[in-house]
Amino acid sequence: MGHGIAVLFVSLGLALPASGETMSEADFLPFDAAQAKLGQLLFYDKILSGNRNISCGTCHHHSLAGTDGLSLGIGEGGVGLGQRRTAGDGATKIRKRIPRNAPALWNLGHKGVRALFHDGRVEIRDDKAWDFDTPAKAYLPKGLNSILAAQALFPMTSSAEMAGQPGENEVTGAVHSRIDKGWPIIAKRVRTVPEYGEMFVQAFAHIERPEDVTITEIANAIAAFIGTEWQSYDSPYDDWLRDGTPLPEDAERGRKLFFGKAQCQSCHNGPLFSDQDFHAAGLPQFGPGRTRRFDLIPRDVGRMAVTDDIADAYKFRTPSLRNVALTAPYGHNGAFPTLNSMIRHMANPVAERERWQPKMAHLPRIPWLDDYDFVIADDRFEMARQAEAIDIPKVTLTTEEIDDIEAFLNALTGASARNLPLGIPKTVPSGLPVD
Repeated sequence: MGHGIAVLFVSLGLALPASGETMSEADFLPFDAAQAKLGQLLFYDKILSGNRNISCGTCHHHSLAGTDGLSLGIGEGGVGLGQRRTAGDGATKIRKRIPRNAPALWNLGHKGVRALFHDGRVEIRDDKAWDFDTPAKAYLPKGLNSILAAQALFPMTSSAEMAGQPGENEVTGAVHSRIDKGWPIIAKRVRTVPEYGEMFVQAFAHIERPEDVTITEIANAIAAFIGTEWQSYDSPYDDWLRDGTPLPEDAERGRKLFFGKAQCQSCHNGPLFSDQDFHAAGLPQFGPGRTRRFDLIPRDVGRMAVTDDIADAYKFRTPSLRNVALTAPYGHNGAFPTLNSMIRHMANPVAERERWQPKMAHLPRIPWLDDYDFVIADDRFEMARQAEAIDIPKVTLTTEEIDDIEAFLNALTGASARNLPLGIPKTVPSGLPVD
């Protein structure tokens, strides 16, 4: 609870109401400003992708609050932004959708963040040594400055996201051999651009010449950008915590429900509104699934794919709710188009799962994927396994109460969320077009 509102309630002799916590700059990892500026350019530069046709910003765009506005993204080979993005055509058209929703970037530089990706496959093992568990295992580069830097490496190795298909370019060919083999190729591309080379020398004290730049410095610069650019803790709710500024009446009712009857705070707690844990909420599955090598069913077993523990089946990381009103659609696969529909599902996962309809998903039509997008729903055994795994208890809420909780979640939107410090660069040093 913020100091201001706590003092107010104590001075009035009132019991402290249930609430969360606010944040300050001191709660975030310290990043270098020059590295963040360099990271901004890299974030929007398609030079990091195998075919030089997609950037980090394509799926995490400023104009879309750090997401792409789709349930399942259209990655490498696609054209355009957001819900207007198409799947391409000819030999370069996409072969499948991205299996999961593009997660928002808000407050990922907070010191409390312990795991990233929906399944937590990038985790902090020792924050003093910046030691991480990742899909690269022993091949992860040394010297990464944060979990954000570790995370930034992996979209570059994904054929569907940024690397491209085998045979299309030297990056994806190298990655196909071993996950770390593509990173030196990308690093050479970047450091041989004269403007980038000079910027790295200026931004990193240990870099004396462009030839010294590795994928570690590239990832660290991107982390510095994400970690500073998407900080947000100036919402109406933060104002309420700090100095008692009243919330709108419906949002105040929603706050009491959120921290009371609705039990939302049991998972969405702390300053990030996330317990950093994993839960099976029973979202209806569709798309290609994030399949494992030995599992040919187009499903997504979530955390279990990381831990190999059956108890983790269909569990996904609790997302932060800060600026959640800006980042539709919702869920690890973007199954629900509105906050209201997502709240309804979380209140009664079993019933809302049955009511869900495919038209609720934001999936630009891709004719050659029509027969595949919803095929998993026809597997009654798999559907039963997913339903059995649900660990979110039912809470009975009225329509009006759901509306009030939605109003409270809107009060978590930061005042500066649409006007971030650096924004989208007009150009990037590679000369490639900026989305």
